[in-house]
Amino acid sequence: MSSNRIGSSSVPVSVTLASAGSTRGLSSVASLARPRYRRPCGRTRVDSGAGRVSRVSEPQVRAAAVVLASGAGTRVGSATNKVYLPLAGRPLLHWSLDAFAGLPGIAAVVLVARPQDQDLAETAASAAGAELVHGGSSRQESELHALRHLAGRIRTGEIDTVLIHDGARPLVGPELIAEVLRTVAEHGGAVPGLLADDVEAASADGTALAPTPPGRMVKAQTPQGFRAAELLAVYERAAAEGFTGTDTASCVERFSDLPVHWVPGDQRNLKITYPHDLVVAEGLLAAGG
Repeated sequence: MSSNRIGSSSVPVSVTLASAGSTRGLSSVASLARPRYRRPCGRTRVDSGAGRVSRVSEPQVRAAAVVLASGAGTRVGSATNKVYLPLAGRPLLHWSLDAFAGLPGIAAVVLVARPQDQDLAETAASAAGAELVHGGSSRQESELHALRHLAGRIRTGEIDTVLIHDGARPLVGPELIAEVLRTVAEHGGAVPGLLADDVEAASADGTALAPTPPGRMVKAQTPQGFRAAELLAVYERAAAEGFTGTDTASCVERFSDLPVHWVPGDQRNLKITYPHDLVVAEGLLAAGG
């Protein structure tokens, strides 16, 4: 597999930037020097004839945000699922759900949770006005459960975009969500990430560092966004063939030609994996940033 495609890197948490002018895969480094966030729907213009301000009609995004909270999260060192641990006085998961609730373009929020966390999940879903779905035995199966839950609305066009977000990323901001939505509307798929200058690719057997692939590496974040109908079809095909990808984008790449573009991530959008990550997140919230 060529190195300009998502999931091709031997570093699991990273994806490779495509070369400039590529019509498939990730956008070029040159175009990302100064990221500019734009609203996903609508823009204003001035009518040159009368000086009136009017709205330019653009396709309205109808997105479902799927928030994954069905993992165990054992590395954080707690018997409780990490997404229910307190963060600035509220369960961590509540921050993740609230990041999407009420945003322009978000028509539904779906929480995917473990059956054993039912009571905690119901409380979180109710507080955010989210729909609750039980997860599966893997991340991909959990995503499939959410997509099947949304399938009727996807087929009728009520939902045209799906965002997949880690429940353990509580500090995702509205600007990043809006940019992912805008990029999906324009291209079909979007993966946020941070440039990773300190990442090297390892050989398959782990005995040596492999040659650095062309382009630069990014550490992928969420939400990852895709056109809903294509994503549902991809996941049904993956399930039929028994394929399990490393993340949502790798599954899309395997079973579709949907263009997936990289968008600039956010340093604040960290994933809570270890106890220290909670301390960092608390500090960011306390600083108001």
